[in-house]
Amino acid sequence: MLDSFLVPTTIVALAEIGDKTQLLALVLAARFRKPWPIIAGIVAATLANHAAAGAVGAWVGSIFSDAVLHWILAASFAATALWTLVPDKLDDEEASTARKFGPFLTTLIAFFLAEIGDKTQIATVMLAAQYPELWLVIIGTTVGMLIANVPVVLAGNFAADKLPLTLIRRLAASAFFILAIVAVYKALCA
Repeated sequence: MLDSFLVPTTIVALAEIGDKTQLLALVLAARFRKPWPIIAGIVAATLANHAAAGAVGAWVGSIFSDAVLHWILAASFAATALWTLVPDKLDDEEASTARKFGPFLTTLIAFFLAEIGDKTQIATVMLAAQYPELWLVIIGTTVGMLIANVPVVLAGNFAADKLPLTLIRRLAASAFFILAIVAVYKALCA
């Protein structure tokens, strides 16, 4: 049961380093200089987005046999591992949202939209399909998002400039590859 929380937390925290939503957190922190509304917006947006992704993952997990699900998970984790190695860039459209609303609403809208189809949302779908405790997966992925983004919001440019992003991306990709190998093993044993 604890794996349903710890694995999603670790995977999302690592995958989020250098992600466009982390860059968005940096832009919002520099723009508004009000960390707590930004952090609250991140929490609300992530909970909503990952709850929807988790529901999809739980549904997918319920319609496929264990063997088929593990093969799908293995392919998805391998693809996400490769995707993790590619650095994200912040879209100008997402950065311009900050001009229209205050820090909380801007963060809520921008983070929710930025997470749609993002690797951490896809990871949430895959993790929810793999682990039976859906609520722990959602909380874990949200905590992982906070672990990666709160320091960026609090420290601004200083923290982002000092992080070894290439090393962290490689660690995240390795974690996804390990999950892919475990899924292949489970598929072969199912």
